Amino acid sequence: NSRGAASLLKDSIPITEFSASGPFEGQDLLRRGFTSVKNELWPSHPLELSEKNFQLNQDKTNFATLRNIQGIHAPLKLQMEFRAVKQVQRLPFLHSSNMALDTLRGNDECISFEDILNDPSQSEVMGEPHTMMEHKLGLL
Repeated sequence: NSRGAASLLKDSIPITEFSASGPFEGQDLLRRGFTSVKNELWPSHPLELSEKNFQLNQDKTNFATLRNIQGIHAPLKLQMEFRAVKQVQRLPFLHSSNMALDTLRGNDECISFEDILNDPSQSEVMGEPHTMMEHKLGLL
């Protein structure tokens, strides 16, 4: 009976009351996960958040301008093209340059930081192809 089980769960004591508290309490990794000092830090400079969201802010401004000039159909068509281009990628173990997305945004002729020094998350080390494909397909 599902109604009986729900009433038993409603009247049960929360798990947090059983946990130790105080200065010697250990972190519960299963419930809270790993802590990261980087996530707890505030931005070191006022412009850091602006720089992280630069492309998003630029896209919003371009879409608003395009909507005011040409109407609602133009930014909607461009957003559909962005989504279609983002879905086309190489195999998971190969780096995808997203050249079509850069072309749509007009960044194909610009040389940026990532072009010269590369993004650390996109290292040149290729992983095990079979394992990465099985992970992407949900077989692992």
